[in-house]
Amino acid sequence: QPQVVESGGGLVQPGGSLRLSCAASGILFSAYTMHWYRQAPGNQRELVASITRDGTTNYPDSVKGRFFISRDNAKKMVSLQMITLKPEDTAVYYCNAKSPPAWPVSSEYWGQGTQVTVSS
Repeated sequence: QPQVVESGGGLVQPGGSLRLSCAASGILFSAYTMHWYRQAPGNQRELVASITRDGTTNYPDSVKGRFFISRDNAKKMVSLQMITLKPEDTAVYYCNAKSPPAWPVSSEYWGQGTQVTVSS
């Protein structure tokens, strides 16, 4: 059964750091583009970081320079290192795996989410 499972959320003070992890199973992990999304109450889910199969990363301006995504294909894991956290980073963070566009049948998997709360 393909799945992705997040871990590492919690409560952190403004200016602090947190590292999220996502473990994948049941998929050809090295071929997938991996993403981190977040959703705050009342807001739409937004993309905060992406990493392609070859390691190319992409971030929106809201987190650029503060969030860093990385992957370990051997361990089938993707991580999100977050620094200089702000209260507006508070949200449920989701890991997402998307199959390559060239595949004849696409597949996409979501984790259950992990809560990140930035508050003093």
